[in-house]
Amino acid sequence: MASNFKITFLGTGGSWPSPGRALPSVAVQIDDTLNLLDCGEGTQKQLMKSSLSFMKVKNVFLTHFHGDHFLGLMGMIQSMSFNGREEELHIYGPVKTRDIVSAALNVGYYTLSFPVYVHELKPGEEVDLGHFRVRTLKCDHPVPAMAYSLEEPDAVRIDRAKVDSIGIPKRLIEKVRDQGFATHNGQTYSLDEISGGIRKGRKIVYSGDTRPMKEMVSFSAGANVLIHETTTDSSLEPKVNEFGHCSSRQAAEIARDAGVKRFYLYHYSPRITDVKVLENEARSIFTESYASRELLEYDIPVPRE
Repeated sequence: MASNFKITFLGTGGSWPSPGRALPSVAVQIDDTLNLLDCGEGTQKQLMKSSLSFMKVKNVFLTHFHGDHFLGLMGMIQSMSFNGREEELHIYGPVKTRDIVSAALNVGYYTLSFPVYVHELKPGEEVDLGHFRVRTLKCDHPVPAMAYSLEEPDAVRIDRAKVDSIGIPKRLIEKVRDQGFATHNGQTYSLDEISGGIRKGRKIVYSGDTRPMKEMVSFSAGANVLIHETTTDSSLEPKVNEFGHCSSRQAAEIARDAGVKRFYLYHYSPRITDVKVLENEARSIFTESYASRELLEYDIPVPRE
């Protein structure tokens, strides 16, 4: 299980940027792996304002190819090249990802200094990235679009009473959990001796753009964090649904029904000047609702033993 599972909101708006609101991108740091969920215009600049580095991005997960969700990609890749990057970059997305990313890589005159691997995913497909896996869900949007779930594997829960009874040194506990055993001063300690059931891995769900979907409830079930688009408040629901989006009321109902621990509102329409209106509406339905904002960070705590 990762020791670090951290979210940083880089851009929280939709359609076009404003002076105080950047376009969609969320950084998810899982130990030493930095992932981006979408890469809207200006993402690299937002990374520079954060505690993160655009040079450290390893995976980019694109939900769809409306410009506000991916037009920051070519600028970031060119900046990586200008700064001498050599490490490979992996880009994931729905159908047409290879064609669109290939075209993006050929914008302007520059030399690509590192390998870029592009992966097209089908809705429902899973990707195992070692210390976490990625699942996908087809969204209800006018163009091909997917939601993503980033999930840690479950781990063996350590029974502290057994640890104290056996007298195993605390510094060996994670080694025993990872390897199944550890030897110290001639004594071998096994995982069976100190295990106490299963500790559920942490889970983040990112909706991308979508109309309300009952499938999102099961996809998000039990998530530690759900980041779900809330383009407007409920007063504009007919229009916002027509264009393939959700209101704060509709997204909060999904969070409530999915039993998530924390719900972040996200992807605000440029016409929304006061996100507190959306947050209050969401909290009337699901109390653990929070308005995301630029450069807001949240560390998902490790589940207690």
